[in-house]
Amino acid sequence: MKPLSREASLVMVLGVLLAVLGFAAPAFFSPQPLLSRLSMEAPCLVATCGMVAVMLVRQIDISVGSQFALCSVLAGTLASKNLPTSLLVPTVLLAGTVLGGFNGWLVAILRLPSIVVTLATMVILRETVRWHQQGALLNLPADLQWFGLSQSAGQWTLIAAALLLTGILAWALQNLRAGRCLYAVGSDPEAARLAGISPSTTKALTFLLCGLLTAAAALMNLVQSPQVDPKSGTGLELKTVAAAVVGGIAISGGRGRLWGAALGLLLLATISPALTYLHVEAYWEKAVQGAVILLAVILDRKSSATP
Repeated sequence: MKPLSREASLVMVLGVLLAVLGFAAPAFFSPQPLLSRLSMEAPCLVATCGMVAVMLVRQIDISVGSQFALCSVLAGTLASKNLPTSLLVPTVLLAGTVLGGFNGWLVAILRLPSIVVTLATMVILRETVRWHQQGALLNLPADLQWFGLSQSAGQWTLIAAALLLTGILAWALQNLRAGRCLYAVGSDPEAARLAGISPSTTKALTFLLCGLLTAAAALMNLVQSPQVDPKSGTGLELKTVAAAVVGGIAISGGRGRLWGAALGLLLLATISPALTYLHVEAYWEKAVQGAVILLAVILDRKSSATP
């Protein structure tokens, strides 16, 4: 019998979890709290898309949380100076692209290990934000919240935008030459080079894309609050990597689908509130998430070893 795909397995696990919640804690499905939880995860879904691109070419970017914080503070600073939204948005997106491009230049052109490069930039960016803000929150103009929409309309807009972007990128990875290049470089860089694909250029562009999407995620998170917290984005790198791994993106590169990572994020995002509604002690949350991630790595290892 053919084994289930990672996406099908995740749907089954998520379905069982939701069924248990429907029986034991029906309050979990209250419309407004559920909508709020989904809108809060929309920025992380966008950032996960960027992480998936990087991981497909056998790299990793653990500076996304710091990039997220820097872009958030930059956006908050510009907004407090009454910069129009039409200028604020492209400025922040450009800043994120530059940050990601710098990582890509160090990794792809100078051939430095991505884990070392992004660890260094993670610390540099985080400490820069800390020095600039000294822990102080930034107040945002009222018209920036939810992009001027009502809260409900703004939440639905963010969720729809995140899903639409994920769908476009998932289709592009499977159907466009640029997307297939990522899989080729991640599977065998030398074979990709012989086929006319530049591994260094491909890697650099994935980091650039990751930076752009991280900046977009920061903007999507920014409009959900009246203030900017300089500590925002803490742990984002672990969450996006975990979602990708649970969703079937191979750590060794070249395998996995974006929709699997989206389902992995949904599962991980469901675990925390589920434990709360089920009256499980909070300290079990990380343990359960860690067990899920470890199981995903073991399954990935077994599937890669299967001829």
